Amino acid sequence: MRRTERHVTRHPDGGWQVEKPNAERPSARTTTQAEAVDRARQIVHNGGGGEVVIHDRHGLIRDSDTIAPGHDPNPPKDTK
Repeated sequence: MRRTERHVTRHPDGGWQVEKPNAERPSARTTTQAEAVDRARQIVHNGGGGEVVIHDRHGLIRDSDTIAPGHDPNPPKDTK
C-alpha cells in the first residue's frame, strides 16, 4: 500500500495550503497554518496514513508528522 504525503506551505496569494506532491492544485487552502496542518492530518489519516510535512513561511521544512492509519494494529511510536 502506498503512503499518503501532504505538504503544508504558504499560498502565493496569502494564507496556507495543503499540497500533494506533483499535483496541479492544492488539496486545501486555509487562513492559518494551524488549520492547514489539521486538514493535512485529516487527509493523510483518511488516505491510510503517511506523512505531513510542515514548512515555515520561507518554505523551509519546519517539522514533519507521521500519521498512522486508523486501523493499524501496530502504530509507530512517534515521540514528538
